[in-house]
Amino acid sequence: MPVYDYECADCGAFEAVRRIAQRDEPMACPRCGTTAERVRTGAPALLGGASGGASGGVSDSEGGYGMRHRGCSCCP
Repeated sequence: MPVYDYECADCGAFEAVRRIAQRDEPMACPRCGTTAERVRTGAPALLGGASGGASGGVSDSEGGYGMRHRGCSCCP
């Protein structure tokens, strides 16, 4: 089961192992028992572009992660 981060207003951050179906449900803080909400974090932007795509100054011969295509039998 995945581990999720929660934030108690009184005690601070803690982690909990829960089923995916329960991830957004509030969880009781293990220290004080107060209801705590899940902390949601976004994915980081790659290569400086908001979409993380090729708009971040990458040339046509480079992929989105700065890798260059060396050619293969399936690509023209």
